[in-house]
Amino acid sequence: MAYHPDWDALRARVDAIATQVGKVVLVINACSESDRAQAARLVGRCEVIAEAANTGLAAAQNRGIAWARSNGFAAVLLLDQDSLPASGMVQALLDGRVACAAGGVRVGAVGPGFLDPRDGAAAPFVRIGFPFNRKLFCTPGAQAIDCDFLISSGSLVTMDVLDAVGAMDEGLFVDNVDLEWSFRARSRGYRLFGICAARMRHALGEARRPLPLGLRSVVVHSPLRLYYMMRNRVRLYALPHTPWRWIAQDMMRLPVKFFLFAVIVGPRWKNVRYMLRGLLDGIRGRVGVAPLSLCR
Repeated sequence: MAYHPDWDALRARVDAIATQVGKVVLVINACSESDRAQAARLVGRCEVIAEAANTGLAAAQNRGIAWARSNGFAAVLLLDQDSLPASGMVQALLDGRVACAAGGVRVGAVGPGFLDPRDGAAAPFVRIGFPFNRKLFCTPGAQAIDCDFLISSGSLVTMDVLDAVGAMDEGLFVDNVDLEWSFRARSRGYRLFGICAARMRHALGEARRPLPLGLRSVVVHSPLRLYYMMRNRVRLYALPHTPWRWIAQDMMRLPVKFFLFAVIVGPRWKNVRYMLRGLLDGIRGRVGVAPLSLCR
């Protein structure tokens, strides 16, 4: 899935995954004439689906899944433009899925461990708790980690699971799409696994910024992304398959996030305006693309 990508980096990512899968499908949102010219250089290496408007991450994922289904593929691997799969990642995911399914376990999705290339930090898999989550890292000898959600990028899902759980929620547009689908899958009896042998590089957010007093860094997002994050978390609060532990924990996390982007991380006043509008639209039940006044 791509949106105004760095085309040199994207071509490298296509090359990295093309030998590991049966077909690469590139869905480009808000595809400009320049993007079309760049995409034409990938003809023969992947199938390109160009969307004139920005239809959102969930819709782009659903378009790619629909193409794979109509062309007879039994599973899909979801990847963002910011993800670089390691060699052998897909085979490791497939092998891990088979191992996890032994004994009748209903596997919803499997995903790789990933490193943020900006600082080399390994991201943990997570089990939701209250008041704090359990962060689980791969240790020597570990094969798979049973977790409560997977980021969409790098997730491998079979078509029969997608048929049972359903497509990505296009109303969320961009943020928390993977979280909502993970919660829905688990509510229907499926389990999610991080596969330790599968690795990729993936950048979260637009940038990282160190916090004062030597505290850990914070992932920085644009005001528009903050709008979606605030709006969509409110939407998740209302869904019947969202775990109460996540809701309770996130309600405590919300004011902390608001403070960070209202006081410490700029542009402060614009962040405040977008976050407040997101919370209000979440309460109103607004879905889909943000209001045009915020997208300019």
